[in-house]
Parts: sequence; C-alpha cells; structure tokens
Amino acid sequence: MAKKTSSLSIIDDGIAVDGSIEFTGELLIRGRLTGKVTGDTVTIAEEGVVKADLQIKRLTVGGLFEGEVQVAEELVILPNGECRGKVICKRLVVQEGGILNADVSHLEGTGG
Repeated sequence: MAKKTSSLSIIDDGIAVDGSIEFTGELLIRGRLTGKVTGDTVTIAEEGVVKADLQIKRLTVGGLFEGEVQVAEELVILPNGECRGKVICKRLVVQEGGILNADVSHLEGTGG
C-alpha cells in the first residue's frame, strides 16, 4: 500500500492570487491572496496578506487576515499576526502581541 504524503503549496512573496483555491495538505502564503479558499492547513507568513473567505481545518496567522473564516480545528494568531472579520473556530490561540479584531463564534463539534 502506498504511503500518502502531505503536499506543500506556496504563494510566495511578490505573487498575487485572486480567485478560488481548493487544496489538500498545506498552503503557505507569503504573498497576497484574495478570494475563496477551501482546504486543510493554511499558514499566513509575516509578509502575507489574505483578504478572503476560508473554510479550512487549521489556520496560523503571522501576517494579515481579513474576511470570514471557518476553522474546523485550530486558529493560531502569532505575535506579528492580525485577524479581522468573522471567525468561527473550534480552538483559538492568540499569542502575546497578536491582534484579533473579529466577531468570534465557537464551532460546535463532536467530542466536546
């Protein structure tokens, strides 16, 4: 049986994407993204800017996120991160220095 490998996709610094993205694995954003994103794990690097609607499993914000996001597992805002808009998540971590300026709701799930 073949082993499933996790994939990493990168929107690098200097790249701007406008549209819909569906993916599995991890997406690292160092550039600019506008639109709609559906997938597994998104990391917004310190230089990254995302103005989009996201429906994902995990989100780490080290740059700027603005929009609506539904996170099935965990949202982490790093010390240089800023999150604005509407957030629905199961777990939320805001590290010291991180900015959360959003309407936040708890995502109900099985297992408490």
